[in-house]
Amino acid sequence: MELVFEKDIKDSFRVSHFTQNERNPRIPVHPSYQRLAYHRILFVQEGSGVIEIDDVRFDLTGKTLFLLSKGQLCRLPEECILTGYELNFGDCFWEKAPDSASNCKAVLFNNAAENQMLPVSDASFAELTFLFESLQKEFETKDYVNKIDALAAYLKIIMIKIANINAEAGAGFDNHEKQLYRGFIELVSRKYREMHEVAEYARELNIPARRLSDICKRCAGKGAKEIINGQLVAEAKRSLQFSSQPVKEIAYHLHFSTPEQFSHFFKKNAMMSPQDYRTRFVNFGR
Repeated sequence: MELVFEKDIKDSFRVSHFTQNERNPRIPVHPSYQRLAYHRILFVQEGSGVIEIDDVRFDLTGKTLFLLSKGQLCRLPEECILTGYELNFGDCFWEKAPDSASNCKAVLFNNAAENQMLPVSDASFAELTFLFESLQKEFETKDYVNKIDALAAYLKIIMIKIANINAEAGAGFDNHEKQLYRGFIELVSRKYREMHEVAEYARELNIPARRLSDICKRCAGKGAKEIINGQLVAEAKRSLQFSSQPVKEIAYHLHFSTPEQFSHFFKKNAMMSPQDYRTRFVNFGR
């Protein structure tokens, strides 16, 4: 299957509005996978069909947010129908947002697979609709001296609102545990290739491994090891799908001791061997 790379965006920022009655060419509604070069927020007001992110399919329903990080793979099949907004931004644009919002990006996008799909309450839906409408109008105005700063301010507010939605979804554990969980997710996003064991992350966070796993279960509904493995498997699948690297090179890139160890790990988590997965993907859609 063809892989399409996202095109450069002026100033590393864009917001687009699309409706069920028009197909926006900037929305990747086609059979190909798109490798994202920018972070993406997809605010679905109404929708039907599915969206595929990496190797996972999600139903497109109204009052939903999808958060995608640069480097992820995204596909919207042709039968998708959407009304809503797409917001794309690069790291260099985010740096224009005030420092007080920096933790929002880390929590939401450093391991986007953990926050890939967020349901939106009626109250938050009304707030986000107003904010995206305002941002869209600002984006479409003629350029002026401080326009980028204004757009960055809107992005900051939207990110804070989404971070609050994410926090509400994980209510029930104390602020200290939230901070530890966020620290763990940030570490995983940076070090998953060379650090595979829960104990290694626990040492970095200065807490027992058992406590780290308990925190992850309360915050994310899954154990710390499952989160680490999920990041490894996702990267392995991307490499198998869209590179010609031999399996042994992928294994060493992900810091497995031997190709056999990597193959055993992959088969246990993906229910098929790396080579079978690559063959299945190459033949998919023919």
